[in-house]
Amino acid sequence: MQKTAARPRLNVAPLDASVSLRALAYDSLKRAITDMDIYGADEEIRLDERQLSQDLGVSRTPIREALTVLEQEGFVRSVPRRGIFVIRKSKREIIELIQVWAALESMAARLAAERASDAELAGLKTIFSEFEQDQPGEHVHEYSDANIRFHQTIIRLGGCTLIQEMTENLFLHMRAIRAVSVRQSNRAAQSKADHERIIAALQRRDALGAEAAVRDHTLGLAEHVAKHGVFHED
Repeated sequence: MQKTAARPRLNVAPLDASVSLRALAYDSLKRAITDMDIYGADEEIRLDERQLSQDLGVSRTPIREALTVLEQEGFVRSVPRRGIFVIRKSKREIIELIQVWAALESMAARLAAERASDAELAGLKTIFSEFEQDQPGEHVHEYSDANIRFHQTIIRLGGCTLIQEMTENLFLHMRAIRAVSVRQSNRAAQSKADHERIIAALQRRDALGAEAAVRDHTLGLAEHVAKHGVFHED
């Protein structure tokens, strides 16, 4: 008899009532949604207000208010008579999202080559230090987390606040897309080689080379998704 997969559930904890409950609920839910593997299963991810109220230890009013803000930001969607669901992009939307990310992160890399300190750039290499001896495919979940930290760090080292703000809400999907893709084919090994080229360009202070290396790496992800990604079509 085939086992039914466990329904995805947000990992949330009770809130501190000394701060605005809506703000706390918003922060907790956004963090939990961002941490989810939203493309890891075919099933839609439905959010249950009653269950969230119990998990967070507050009434349903701040939960509802927080979900309204999250819907405005594009994290969730309300479907009449069905409930509230975490938004998952179509394959076409995912490819477009990756292309936008490629433009933003490649510019951040160009700026990082000019602005970041030697120590900050050296720190990029330490993110992958535990994979120097082992192949990333042998520790795919750990490598996926390191991969995401690497790209977040490049955005931060660019020192452009607007780029950081523009990528923040894209990060939910980019994190999940990278987590799924790195487990497919030889993406982990290819990712490792690409990262080495990016780090080398940054440490040479080759701004144009770093920009191109990041752009090519991310557009390579778009090509991979186009060929192998299992996402719903429009």
